Amino acid sequence: MTSSIPVVELVEAGFAYEDGPAVLSGVDFAVAEGRAIALLGRNGSGKTTLLGLLSGGLRCGGGALLLDGTRVTYDRKGLTRLRSTVQLVVQDPDDQLFAASVAQDVSFGPMNLGLPEEEVRLRVREALEALDIVALEDRPTHLLSYGQRKRAAIAGAVAMRPRVLIMDEPTAGLDPHGQERLLETLHRLREAGTTVVMATHDVDLALRWADEAAVLSPAGLRTGPVAELLSDDALLDAARLRRPWATAVTRLLRSHSLLGVDAEAPRTPEDLEAWVGPEVPVPRRS
Repeated sequence: MTSSIPVVELVEAGFAYEDGPAVLSGVDFAVAEGRAIALLGRNGSGKTTLLGLLSGGLRCGGGALLLDGTRVTYDRKGLTRLRSTVQLVVQDPDDQLFAASVAQDVSFGPMNLGLPEEEVRLRVREALEALDIVALEDRPTHLLSYGQRKRAAIAGAVAMRPRVLIMDEPTAGLDPHGQERLLETLHRLREAGTTVVMATHDVDLALRWADEAAVLSPAGLRTGPVAELLSDDALLDAARLRRPWATAVTRLLRSHSLLGVDAEAPRTPEDLEAWVGPEVPVPRRS
């Protein structure tokens, strides 16, 4: 049974960088067990800052960070507890990879937990298998492709067996095939019980992938079901986000009485192709 207490939660959180204005103020954001959450906002809206607060890399200037309902302390004990539960994967894998080989890099976190050697090896193997990079185990990290470096960075976080995996623009820089492989990986992680929070400005990806959305705009942070939030034109305008392809298609179909109000709306071109049949060409976002 899923607990009603969020795994991790920001309550009235605020943050400002030194000698700068407030980036976030009065933010409430709860991450419930078993969800897929897309954090959306334009560049500079505070997405990366919010992820830093959730993962403990940044300390709330106001408000609090809660883990399982208990306030997080920023001493060694408190941060170890947090990082055993919540792991952040940054946008640029080169900011996260530093060891000579993939296996060494993936093993770093579990080793720092002081786990027995056999347990570390088990976790490394599980993470490499989850990311489908077992063949790269002994590969020097500097010889990996960009997509491989992304997967290796995620494997390092997965090896910590977090309940919550937080990712900053994980599909940035990946070609379409790389994006699909990453989404398949995230699907497997979710099936295994990992809660995933993904920061992105790609509204089409968010609508396709997420259960819930959290949208940052000058008015603050608004959360709710992803389809509901991404069909709110006023919110998208305030956040300077474009309309999702699927939302525009759904409105068109319903305006011509081709799709019932209660019928499930297509989220991808593939969904629409399955609905209309292969004979009808489907428009795609350029």
